[in-house]
Amino acid sequence: MSAKILLVEDNQDISNIISINLSILDHKIDAFDDGSQAYKRLNQGYDLAILDIMLPGTDGLKLCKRLRQLQPEIPIIMLTAKSSELDIVTGLENGADDYLTKPFSVLELQARVKAHLRRAHANTQQHNQVKTVLTFNELSIDPNLFQATVSGQLIDTTAKEFELLYFLASQVKRVFTREQLLADIWGVQHQGCAHTVNSTMNRLRAKLEPDPANPIWLKTVWGIGYKFSG
Repeated sequence: MSAKILLVEDNQDISNIISINLSILDHKIDAFDDGSQAYKRLNQGYDLAILDIMLPGTDGLKLCKRLRQLQPEIPIIMLTAKSSELDIVTGLENGADDYLTKPFSVLELQARVKAHLRRAHANTQQHNQVKTVLTFNELSIDPNLFQATVSGQLIDTTAKEFELLYFLASQVKRVFTREQLLADIWGVQHQGCAHTVNSTMNRLRAKLEPDPANPIWLKTVWGIGYKFSG
């Protein structure tokens, strides 16, 4: 599956390695080493973006946020030299779908790109089909419009937040582990990254639940994972 990929990385060696190894997979790579230059090209209809966080000019987080506004469902992978949970969560909060901490394996990068493109393609096909709108009292989840409302008020969710909500709500009361949700929603296996699910769930509850500390719909099953309670 050939794709048009945006790469923004100021380290030329890393940029070359990524470009060569993704070109092997028949992808077209538009590479930039400056965030401000890349910002001007965000509307070029990319299929996937790989963004370093620390960049000259406009940083990767701002690029991510703007790209998410332009293309709500584009897969975005962040590259970071930092491994702290705060840096990772900040990237996810700005709309990233995934992240790789430097140094990373080229094979791992290729696998992540394949998984995200495959999932994006499947989502595009599914969106062309009319789906059932899920309603739970004042909560309405419309997968056709890709939006959720509470008492008629639109909830501003990211793509991954909505996917997580719809996935759980379509299987009421079924309990999923964090690892299952990582595989089903993010489409890749993360080692030791349960906080990806946790942080997304916390943000979704803050937007959706009247009292996020005592959720009505998005329940924690202690020691296991999460479920949707209709």
